Amino acid sequence: MTTTGAGAEAPSVADAVEPPVVTDHDHGIHGYHHQKDEHLKRLRRIEGQIRGLQRMVDEDVYCIDILTQVSASTKALQSFALQLLEEHLRHCVADAALKGGAEVDAKVEEATKAIGRLLRT
Repeated sequence: MTTTGAGAEAPSVADAVEPPVVTDHDHGIHGYHHQKDEHLKRLRRIEGQIRGLQRMVDEDVYCIDILTQVSASTKALQSFALQLLEEHLRHCVADAALKGGAEVDAKVEEATKAIGRLLRT
């Protein structure tokens, strides 16, 4: 939450984010595991971009300049999502394909739904 001039708290960007979808996946090593440090570094950079947006609004920066930064932040998140999706396909879906059976169908359906969510954004 951020404090407004009247002392009331206004919702922050983080407050507007929907809670994560909880699934019943095993908690083994995921596709992104080997790139975890790089992903965390990238997410921290994106977090800095979002903080920059908050600062721009607080400082009454021109709206088009803020929109330009929103676009850059959005593209950074989309790029991160695509990398994570690729790793999921290479690791989780490929692993399920090797095992065969209903698990591969479930993983393909899960990935398809994730792609659908990405396309709606």
